[in-house]
Amino acid sequence: MPATKEQIIELVRSMPNNVTVDDVIEELYFKLQVDQGLAELDSGESLPHEEVERRLSKWLSR
Repeated sequence: MPATKEQIIELVRSMPNNVTVDDVIEELYFKLQVDQGLAELDSGESLPHEEVERRLSKWLSR
């Protein structure tokens, strides 16, 4: 896996030429959240689908 700096450089290179700093930060934050979620799944820290449905049903029934 490439180093973090190399991943960031590649991400910025893949974006359009008219990209803003806000766009870059938004994309980096999204990538961070996805990577953290995948790491949680890999380590078994995720919730079963049924538990998510149970928790959401409390919010959705209001």
